Amino acid sequence: MSTGRSVVLLSGGMDSATVLAIARAADEECYALSFDYGQRHTAELTAAKRVAAANQVAEHRVMRIDLGGIGGSALTDSAIAVPASGGTGIPVTYVPARNTVFLSLGLAWAEVLDADAIYCGINAVDFSGYPDCRPEYLAAFQRMANLATRRAVEGARLEFRAPLLDLSKREIVALGARLRVDFSLTVSCYQASADGAACGVCDACELRRQGFAQAGMADPTRYQSGSSA
Repeated sequence: MSTGRSVVLLSGGMDSATVLAIARAADEECYALSFDYGQRHTAELTAAKRVAAANQVAEHRVMRIDLGGIGGSALTDSAIAVPASGGTGIPVTYVPARNTVFLSLGLAWAEVLDADAIYCGINAVDFSGYPDCRPEYLAAFQRMANLATRRAVEGARLEFRAPLLDLSKREIVALGARLRVDFSLTVSCYQASADGAACGVCDACELRRQGFAQAGMADPTRYQSGSSA
């Protein structure tokens, strides 16, 4: 029996805000889960709280994980500079095992809630070369979840839903607009200021800016003074 209940991984960025709107449009009872994982800034967590409140989720939790204690990424190690563009290969903004950790914790909460699905904003089209944003990764995680959880073993499988997986940033912006997503509430920048203003030069900013331009929509992003945006 379906519970109509879902866990939505909510970073505070435009993709996860759109995913939450998709879940809400499907009449899901949404439980939003965000992570304070040692990232460079907490502006995205403030944004996640705004987005969760605007969507009237059943509950919003922020879990603390110290991925900064491991380092190895420009997003968690202040000694590694955030590049102005993605470059070639897997960029230094890749956070080792981040999606695996996030999906695992989302899976755990979904079991506790007896939820039917976990929604996430993984995207394989405009992604920055991250190995854990590929469809084969998500399929492998789904298989693992069906082996590793009591709920699935007892016959009630959980489903991982990544509705943006095959969409371009332009398509995500257009979809969010149709669902009345307030993108001004979101923060996507890798090195946003304390008040959430975007740097305008990182890979995330460039993809976001292109998405609005290609969708023919005004960009509501607040940029830092002196940025090239």
